[in-house]
Amino acid sequence: MAELPSLVEDLALILVVAGFVTLLFKKLKQPLVLGYIVAGFLVSPHMPYLMSVVDKSDIQTWADIGVIFLLFALGLDFSIKKILKMGSSPIVAASTIIACMMTLGMIVGYCFGWKKMDCIFLGGMLAMSSTTIIYKAFSDMGLTQRGFAATVMSVLILEDILAIVMMVMLSTLARDASPNGMQILVSVAKIGFFLVLWFVIGLFAIPLILRSVRKFLNSETLLIVSLGLCCLMAVLSTQVGFSAAFGAFVMGSILAETIEADKIIRLVDPVKNLFGAVFFVSVGMLVDPQVLIDYALPILFLVLTILIGQALFGTLGYLLGGQTLKNAMRCGFSMAQIGEFAFIIASLGLSLHVISDYLYPVVVAVSVITTFLTPYMIRAAEPMYNFLIKHLPKRWVRRLTHIQDNDSGENAASESQWKSLLKSMLVNTLIYGILSSAVIALMFSIVLPICRKFSVEWTGSHWVGNAVCGLLTVAFISPFLRAIVMKRNHSEAFKALWTDRRINRLPLIATGVVRVIVAVSFIFYICNYLTRFQNALMIAIAFGILTLIILSRRLKKRSIKLERLFVQNLRSREIEAQVHGRKKPLFADHLIDRDIHIANIEVPEDSSWAGKTLQSLRLRNRFGVHVSSILRGSVRINIPNGGTIVFPEDKLQVIGNDEQLTAFSTAVKSELIPEDIHIEEREMKLRRFKLSSTSPFIGKTLKESGIRDQYNCMVVGVDEGQKNLTLITPSRCLQAGDVLWIVGEEHDLETIQALG
Repeated sequence: MAELPSLVEDLALILVVAGFVTLLFKKLKQPLVLGYIVAGFLVSPHMPYLMSVVDKSDIQTWADIGVIFLLFALGLDFSIKKILKMGSSPIVAASTIIACMMTLGMIVGYCFGWKKMDCIFLGGMLAMSSTTIIYKAFSDMGLTQRGFAATVMSVLILEDILAIVMMVMLSTLARDASPNGMQILVSVAKIGFFLVLWFVIGLFAIPLILRSVRKFLNSETLLIVSLGLCCLMAVLSTQVGFSAAFGAFVMGSILAETIEADKIIRLVDPVKNLFGAVFFVSVGMLVDPQVLIDYALPILFLVLTILIGQALFGTLGYLLGGQTLKNAMRCGFSMAQIGEFAFIIASLGLSLHVISDYLYPVVVAVSVITTFLTPYMIRAAEPMYNFLIKHLPKRWVRRLTHIQDNDSGENAASESQWKSLLKSMLVNTLIYGILSSAVIALMFSIVLPICRKFSVEWTGSHWVGNAVCGLLTVAFISPFLRAIVMKRNHSEAFKALWTDRRINRLPLIATGVVRVIVAVSFIFYICNYLTRFQNALMIAIAFGILTLIILSRRLKKRSIKLERLFVQNLRSREIEAQVHGRKKPLFADHLIDRDIHIANIEVPEDSSWAGKTLQSLRLRNRFGVHVSSILRGSVRINIPNGGTIVFPEDKLQVIGNDEQLTAFSTAVKSELIPEDIHIEEREMKLRRFKLSSTSPFIGKTLKESGIRDQYNCMVVGVDEGQKNLTLITPSRCLQAGDVLWIVGEEHDLETIQALG
């Protein structure tokens, strides 16, 4: 028999040990991540007298795949729209905590005399609190429904996103150990450029692709397609200088906006769990007990650094984000641990060979200790708050207690039409500018050499190829240039500012001029790159082309169509949730201003309304409500007419005010079919009857006899002396001597029998 590869043997050992250890940790109500780390320690070469993994390189490959799938799953839980709706408060808190904790971690590393890159990576590890561990602690302590818990989770989501960016920045630092400020700015700009480019193109193309093949997508094919897209983006990410994990996160966040997102999350979850388990086991395999003994003092100091640093700077971050002192302390004390992202950042440092081997087990030990201390830190927040309240000056207490209200009022007052308009114009120009730059880069790097090659072969000169490529490039970016110049010029904010005060008109015109200059710059660059014209001529050409682009009605329709398609793709998951009743339609918010609401009310299974039409129920006359939609399983009936029949367990979307909806809901729940108190008499029985010559059924067809309609019974067949009953048709004429088998309730059968 052929010998098994060492990889299979190693996986068997890892999964069996991890299975038993995680069952134990589950029983002890401890995070499974710690169970995987302990399992990795048990199967590592550092643990004597036990079986250990043979080929660590193969396991490391699987662990790298695990990081990709972990971040892909994280991206699936990430929503661009959700982040945009958070406002500035979580952003301020997350940025403050990360900056302070990263600086503090670097200082601690320098104090121990560690290398520069060790200190930088250590700072990144200490800055990242664990979403998994905190959520588990909140669940175990029954705090998930508390207000401060939701605030903590929103900041953790932002921390996870910033951790992805931090990994890219650390990779840049690792490649160039002493980058200057300009290189860091270029790296940040590069991240922003590719993020916007990938999100815009991905959100435009991928929903279209999935929509076109939706009828072929079962669970198996959808899993393969989604994982294929994940790996494709991971490869593209490495090709442009980022990590594979960064690309996986981006693809996950793109797929998160599609209708298939919920199904993909369910399908990918087992794959993520498998490879994630291998990754965390590989983390435990790197834990050397001797290193933990040698670095016991740094481990202790790092634990204290996290506990005190997060309690102090976490509270400060939430205070700056607008929380009261009590909430800020609850939030800050909750984040006093590190977890999965610390391991991922440490793995990145080891793979790049820029950090020392001892740093990984040190960080794992710190994570384990702080994880066990997390519940105690959460409980310590309130006593510490009470202590501060007693000892701080009254003036400070008053201000820190009411900081949230003052800040929110100032934020609300600072919103203006100018701010909204300028923000939308800036975002619009940035997005379409990046798209135009990407098209130009692709055309000049791929299409231009081909055009020049054919031009030289046919004409002996490359100028014709330059002209063809230039015209194609301008044609491709023309919708983007038109959007840069014209979009927001007809918005409500622009019109209001233009008509309210004449002094606003000059700044508004200036915004248009700036956008025209931006659009002209792209055309000028194309002309300058491909021609040798004088600058004045190229500027004139650029303005002429831009004028034609703005005046083109066909291009206007094309631009509007593309934008509407993109917005539809961006909202597809939200629309799907509205269609299936998991979310209220958008118009519901407009109704609230007029004291009208929309409610989902389910028809009970024993409702007396079941089987009746909307017209017969007279809901508008009785309650003053309107039924806008009926949700029936996976079917949605919008604007049902009076002939639409109501079925049990239908979900009715009803529009009305509070009193009307309350009366309607009460009626739905109370107008039920009464319970049958004679249920025993409802038993169905089968009887055999032989028709006598005096029976009133003789000479009549089965239909005319009234056995079904008048006596509420049913003839299932006639006995003609054969093994099986003969089916009887409604037109068969009944005769004396026929033997009928009839089903019905006891009292109905007795009535038929009395008739003979």
